[in-house]
Parts: sequence; structure tokens; C-alpha cells
Amino acid sequence: MEIHRIHPELLERQVRVLVVGCGGTGSAVVAGLPYLHQSLIAHGHPGGLHVTVIDGDTISPTNCVRQPFARSEIGLNKAIVLVNRLNLFWGLKWEVVPAHLRQGTFISSGYSGDDLRAQIVVGCVDTRAARATIATSISGFSSVGYLLDIGNSASSGQFVLGEPQNARNKRSRTRLRTVAELFPEIVDPALDDDNEPSCSAIEALERQPCFVNALLAQHALALLAQLFRYGEIIYHGGFINLASGVTSPLRIDPECWKRTRRLNNRTPPRKQRQENGSNGRADEGRINGPDRRT
Repeated sequence: MEIHRIHPELLERQVRVLVVGCGGTGSAVVAGLPYLHQSLIAHGHPGGLHVTVIDGDTISPTNCVRQPFARSEIGLNKAIVLVNRLNLFWGLKWEVVPAHLRQGTFISSGYSGDDLRAQIVVGCVDTRAARATIATSISGFSSVGYLLDIGNSASSGQFVLGEPQNARNKRSRTRLRTVAELFPEIVDPALDDDNEPSCSAIEALERQPCFVNALLAQHALALLAQLFRYGEIIYHGGFINLASGVTSPLRIDPECWKRTRRLNNRTPPRKQRQENGSNGRADEGRINGPDRRT
């Protein structure tokens, strides 16, 4: 098992964070980031966080059941409502892009204009196609340092902090593998399930109970807090199953990463697993297909 040390540039200046998606999980992540920002400032960080949230969705009546939106905000853009609320409360100047992340968008730490700037990207999206878009936007010449991906199903989910292979993160034995490298099916749009939740609040709650999103968000934020506070981590994600009470860390272990890839390469597609009665239990180094909904 290895130890991962924080990228030193993240301790030298303000850290730009891009959150993609602010639904159930994304809204919980964004609401928690001011606490991380304040903690960094209190410990002497030179600039804390500057957060940009991108989401093109508007608030629906169903969203008001398990997401932090009021009925008076129905029809408004989720990201605008959430970030304006946080800016007013905390005295911040965080930013919003009220649109979906488009294919071909380039995300890097040193670009501006039409492109998005970030050293840390947090993916809180609900389709494989959206995850694939994020993956391509931070590859190649990008200098994004970290991708934190969070996904869930009704009662289980995972959070994975990875270093996307790009101009900033060269190929190495101990580079943190991203969720797409460990679980390739998670970025395969052909496996997307087009059956979206209906307008029924009851059905939405059956598909995703109230607290799974918040729990995953808190675990993911705690991982970031540990990385910044102590400068190193011994795990880079985890798997949580609320139905069984099992929580399993994802260790920083190249051999574990290899085993995970081999196991998932031999695992049948998720739909076939469901037909075979898979229980969705989270195990260290392997789950029965990474969960994706937020």
C-alpha cells in the first residue's frame, strides 16, 4: 500500500474547483465546500477555494423532495440558485455556468475565456455519457490535477479521487487511477439506462432515498479535507452500501488496481448482473459495477 502526497501547487495559491452537476449529490458537495474553504483559510492556506458550478438543469417539483430547493424556486436554474445562496450566506464570489458540459469543452488549470479553469474537477453526473465528456475534457494537454467522481444507486455508491492521465499527471506506477480506469463501463454511453425517474416524488424516493447522496458527499469531502490538512492520504475513495452497512476503502495499491481491472473486465454488463440477481454489495477493490446516479 502506498501513500499519496498532495500536489504542491495546491498549497501555494487559491485552488480552483469545478463541480459538474448539482443534483442530489452535487448540491450536497457544493453546500459542503464552504466549510473546506474556511478550514483552509484558518490553517493558513493563501487563498482557499474558488468554486465554479456547471449545470444546465432547472428545478422541478420532484427536486424539492430530496434536494435543497424550495417550491418557490421551481423553474429556476439549479446552479444559479445554489451558488447565489452560498455567496450571500458566506460572502463568497463563486461562479456559475448555467449549461451542461458540452462535448469538446477543454478544462485546464491555466485557461480562461470559453474554456473552464480548474485544478480539481468534481463529477456529480448521472449518465455514462456525461462521465465520458468529463473524462475527455481533462485529458491530453489539460493540466487538471484531480478528478473526484461520485456516483450512487438507491442504497449504495462510490467516490473515487483520481489523477487523470494528462499533461499534469504523467504515466507512473502510483498515479491515482480514475474511476473510468478502474471501471471502464462507467464511461460507456451504450450502457446508459434511458428510464429516468417519473414526476412522482414517491417513485423518485424509491429509486434514491433521502440520505445516500449526502452520505457520499460527506465522505468525498472528508477525503479532500484530509488531503489538504495533512498533505497525504492512504486511500483515494471508497464504496458504501447503506442496505448492508458495509463501507470499504479503495486503497492506494497498484496491485489492487490491477486486480480491480481484471475483475471488471471479466464481469458481465450491469443489466445482466441485475437479471442474475446481483445484490450490489460493495467490496474492497471491487463492487458489482460502479453506481452512477446522483
